[in-house]
Amino acid sequence: MERRTLRSVAHITAWYALFGGLWIAVSDRVLETLAVDPHRITVLQTYKGWAFVAVSALLIAFLIGRELRERGRVERRLQGEQERARMYLDVAGVILLVMGRDERVTLINRKGVEVLGLPEKEIAERNWFDTFVPERARVEARALFRRLVAGEGGAGQAAESPVLSKDGRERSIAWYHAPVRDGAGGISGVLSSGEDVTGRRRTEEQAACRLDQLATIHAMDLMITSTQDLRVILKQFLDLVIARFRVDASDVLLVNRHAPTLEFAAEAGFRSAGIRRSALRIGEGLAGKAALERKAISVPDLRDPGSGFLRTHLVEGEEFVAYYAVPLVAKGVVKGVLELMHRTPLHLDREQEDFLASMASQAAIAIDNATLFDEIQRSNIDLLLAYDATLEGWARALDLRDRVTERHTERVSEMTVSIARAMGAREEEIVHIRRGALLHDIGKIGIPDSILRKEGTLTAEERADMQRHPVLAFEMLRHITYLRPALDIPYCHHEKWDGSGYPRGLKGEQIPLAARIFAVADIWDAIVATDRTYRSPLSRGEACEHIRGLSGTHLDPKVVDVFLGMEERVCPHTPIGAAS
Repeated sequence: MERRTLRSVAHITAWYALFGGLWIAVSDRVLETLAVDPHRITVLQTYKGWAFVAVSALLIAFLIGRELRERGRVERRLQGEQERARMYLDVAGVILLVMGRDERVTLINRKGVEVLGLPEKEIAERNWFDTFVPERARVEARALFRRLVAGEGGAGQAAESPVLSKDGRERSIAWYHAPVRDGAGGISGVLSSGEDVTGRRRTEEQAACRLDQLATIHAMDLMITSTQDLRVILKQFLDLVIARFRVDASDVLLVNRHAPTLEFAAEAGFRSAGIRRSALRIGEGLAGKAALERKAISVPDLRDPGSGFLRTHLVEGEEFVAYYAVPLVAKGVVKGVLELMHRTPLHLDREQEDFLASMASQAAIAIDNATLFDEIQRSNIDLLLAYDATLEGWARALDLRDRVTERHTERVSEMTVSIARAMGAREEEIVHIRRGALLHDIGKIGIPDSILRKEGTLTAEERADMQRHPVLAFEMLRHITYLRPALDIPYCHHEKWDGSGYPRGLKGEQIPLAARIFAVADIWDAIVATDRTYRSPLSRGEACEHIRGLSGTHLDPKVVDVFLGMEERVCPHTPIGAAS
């Protein structure tokens, strides 16, 4: 503006000087031509002066008018350009903001006004950072601005920084900042263009939250399907709760199946073990109330004496503030209560509360499944014990019916199991071997007492009947599914290594290994038992020699070697396997 004025003054002055010079040079010669009389010349000089004043005034007026008209055209053009620039700024879909070096707003467009929710006059000339940037983001945003005005930011920099709107809500803005330079090339401020990405950020955050929830649900599904160990399930569940809701501590109280009480089951995040002594009646305290009413309970401050939390002494020193209790309900039955505790205020929104309830529901199903599995396992164990007790009862009854002592079956079963273990049998095989040993003479139920208890020599016909008992055992047991794997001993324990045994005349390794093992134990017990009514017992050394003598004919040599290796302490005078 000042330059334009100086230029106009100089222009008018130049024209006035040119006109004055021409007037002086020309007017005197004209007067000398028009008049010779000095008096007349004087009069004409007077008129010439007035004429000069008039003409020069007209000239100046003309020049000034022309300058004013030119200036008006320039100003109208500039005003139009400014109006177009303002229009462009206002229709732009981004915030346009100019700040001076003093951090004050010098220009903001309509989009910026809409985002801030304030009229332009309340924004202009105010310190941008102290007024419109949240306190948590001021240091970083101001540092970037100062680097730019110091010329350290290059041509421009992109950054994301929030702004505060009139209602106090934060808006996420993606900014691009560039320095503004004056006519001399110095940096006079910063021009910032910003896009409001609040909606996009919210969508991204919601998507991330949904993804996190899906990951948590997947982790819980894996937890439920990968194990039935209740302790492992509860530990993994509490770890998920703490990670997902960022709380300091969490625990689970389970309902006692035999009493209306909640008892400690698992915890995570506690500084001390006091919470492990938790025991509440259902309906008592916050957790008991959550279980009774089957609804979540939250307490903003556990330090309030009226909070209803009855176990303050168990969490003394933990410094908990916030508390949540969520019932664990599966199939309409309360299984327990999940407790969340935090050392600072904790506010879960509706979506978080719903997801916590969903996690609690899944956990309740896992607890129910694990409890049911544990009960089934215990029932199976009880059933197996009952089966084994029944088998042992059958074995004792058979011993009493036969001529041998009542402990024969018990002794021979224990020895058979010992040999089988020494030969590397797996424990699942040992179970069936023991059952087969207990039932080795079950077929004798079908043999008449007249034959079974006969003290003299059996006739050929009686012997044939007696040798039917392995087949009778097979027929009796093959229809019982859980005893089918134990049939080898009752069916084959009278088969001999050389093929001379009965009922099928099996030879060598055709004979099941369990039956070959039992045969050694059965013969050993028969020759060393002290209470046989029809035979004097052999000494252990004699018995070892007898067993060696049967190796390769009646008995499997490998089984004999293993057995004698177990018995070498009582018959060391003969090398093991010598008779093999």
